[in-house]
Amino acid sequence: MADLEIVSVEKRYKNKKVLTGATLRENAGQCIGILGKNGSGKSTLLQILAGILPRDGGSFSFMGKDMFSDGKARAGAIGYVPQGTPLYEELTARDHLRLCGRPVGEILSGRFVKLLGVGEYLDLRVSRMSGGMKKRLAIAMALSGEQKLLLLDEPSLALDLPCKAELHRSLSDYAREGGTVLLVTHDLQEIAACDKLYILRDGVLVSCPKDGDLSAIAERMG
Repeated sequence: MADLEIVSVEKRYKNKKVLTGATLRENAGQCIGILGKNGSGKSTLLQILAGILPRDGGSFSFMGKDMFSDGKARAGAIGYVPQGTPLYEELTARDHLRLCGRPVGEILSGRFVKLLGVGEYLDLRVSRMSGGMKKRLAIAMALSGEQKLLLLDEPSLALDLPCKAELHRSLSDYAREGGTVLLVTHDLQEIAACDKLYILRDGVLVSCPKDGDLSAIAERMG
């Protein structure tokens, strides 16, 4: 049994079936990329795994626990960061961490949050942060309980190259420390940094060889 098991997840909107049986089995400690055309259902899949959207079928387990039936286990295991960065412009990083329901010092001492370097700009308002700082703060909030599975929806969107590099280093460190990243991306740097790749096509996840041939990957996306 793999550490991360997503089996036959289905989702339909009215008469359209977006996910027809998405399945993925992988071990922890990896960065796993999910690729696919716009509208293929990638964000929908992450939202289902995060407990935001209901599913129409399928199962999801992580480290032997049923994530669909055990909400408490899911909250303790999974951190989710959507495409946008849902932060308040007038608040500081410290203010945002206080919203997580744990003492800020405890959050910052967590081994995963330490990797993000948020402690370096605790009293900076969001309105004055770079895109990379905002994204790392959003991830720190998602990992405030030492969650070991991180769901990220296009985290590099609209970031400049230095911010992307900064973010990728943090994600690599997280995986090296035993965390698992499930990453929806179109970014070539992120694709290169992933340990495994899957393409979501026609509602199912298809394993994609990571051979460095990006043009071949584009062709497989269909």
